[in-house]
Amino acid sequence: MKRRSFLKAGSAATVAFGAYKAQALAESPLLGALRRRGNTNDHILVIIQLNGGNDGINTLIPLDQYNNLSKARTSVLIPDTKVATLKGYSGTGIHPSLTGLKNLFDDGLVSAVQAVGYPQPNFSHFRSTDIWMSGSDSKETWATGWMGRYLDQRFPGFPEDYPNTDMPDPLGIQIGNAVSLTFMGPEANMGMVLSSVDAFYDLVAGGDSSGSTPTTPAEVELAYLRMLASQTNAFTDVVKAAAGKGKNLSTKYPGGNNLADQLKIVAKLIDGGLKTPVYMVSLGGFDTHAQQVDTSDTSKGNHANLMKALGDAIGAFQDDLQLLGHADRVAGMTFSEFGRRIKDNASNGTDHGAAAPLFVFGNGVQAGIIGKNPEIASTVTVNDNVPMQFDFRQVYASVLQDWFELSASEVKAAMGDKDFDTLPIFKSNPAGLDDYLDLVSRISLSEPYPNPAGETAQIRLSSDGGNVRLELFDAMGRQVRVLYEARVAPGEMAVDVDLRGLPSGNYVLQLAQGPKRESRILTKR
Repeated sequence: MKRRSFLKAGSAATVAFGAYKAQALAESPLLGALRRRGNTNDHILVIIQLNGGNDGINTLIPLDQYNNLSKARTSVLIPDTKVATLKGYSGTGIHPSLTGLKNLFDDGLVSAVQAVGYPQPNFSHFRSTDIWMSGSDSKETWATGWMGRYLDQRFPGFPEDYPNTDMPDPLGIQIGNAVSLTFMGPEANMGMVLSSVDAFYDLVAGGDSSGSTPTTPAEVELAYLRMLASQTNAFTDVVKAAAGKGKNLSTKYPGGNNLADQLKIVAKLIDGGLKTPVYMVSLGGFDTHAQQVDTSDTSKGNHANLMKALGDAIGAFQDDLQLLGHADRVAGMTFSEFGRRIKDNASNGTDHGAAAPLFVFGNGVQAGIIGKNPEIASTVTVNDNVPMQFDFRQVYASVLQDWFELSASEVKAAMGDKDFDTLPIFKSNPAGLDDYLDLVSRISLSEPYPNPAGETAQIRLSSDGGNVRLELFDAMGRQVRVLYEARVAPGEMAVDVDLRGLPSGNYVLQLAQGPKRESRILTKR
């Protein structure tokens, strides 16, 4: 059996060496032709996964919708008097325990992207996580990850002939139980896993990193495993050397904070000279169906503790990068597999939802909020969700184009041969945030008439010309239909909204022109 056939057969070989595991996983034919080399700048991305589905409404709080929110969230909403304010944004606040991130925002180091999701949200933790990690549509199943495809372009031929003089270090490092789908390339997993914080320090202290495979008749497969073993040993040696050389200068890392401990390791490895361009860490506990808040004070409780852990960890990490002199080339990004429902449940918690805000931080970002606060209806049911304003793959495309400096064709290849508008997240984006906000002001939707509506309604839209799309989302945040899509001249026009056959309830009309978004709530009787 040839090595390629061995991989295609679906074998998942795991060879453990001390704290690390190198995995050889099934090859996917998807994007097999993508062998182009990407731009090789020295920028680093740190991905922070918030496991469980973060409650976005209690994270980035739409204060201008507070009256209707207070009707929908009778048990978990944070009092407006306790919501932390954000510099320059009177209508939007942030969880009061997210102090570390708030301070970075006020210092001009955070870009917050509103209501990030995808058109047909899946409310399964596992499936939605796979969608976010792969970058697929919700009705597609991909065996490769968005970072894996990028790294495969940048480091062609991996895993054979690596490490080498051009790239002596791991391509990606993840702290966790296994390398995620995010790092899966067309032929092999492009990442390396450090199983825990303790395992890292065991390695630095001199833990065993040796390993061998026995001689058996399965020579081809074992030869491949031996190659991975040799590669892992080499990578383990350079990681250990970087850890010995690297420093942590910040005194802000909090004790008893696992995310902070993970980010502290990342800062040490970056300072130690690793060329690794992508790191991934995680914080769990966000599946807050029950006891999300303290009933005596909704600004405290389980979610507040998670917010504090997240904010304090990011604040300390950014402080460390500044002191170490690496802040200009490191950006961080949070993501969670979905948000939570608008209305709270009977267990003092919130259930699986759709879109939620996402944060990108670092010296290279344009500080501010991209998008508008989600509009909250005056009457909200248990099914109502925040629909997406921005597809999560727009954020990925922005990272690839504006942070890793890939060409448009390289970005399209890494995104599964699909085009996505970029957002003004990074300073290198040609559109400044002020320019973007000015462009957004040039599109508008009128209040639907009548509203509530029966079988039909009408809405007037205006734009400065170009390709426009008017979509209808249901209460679950799912795209119901595209009502209008065409290239239009500048000016105003009327569009009839067909609601025949749709159940009663709240819907969201969303006008999109490139990355610009404008929304209105429409209620069907």
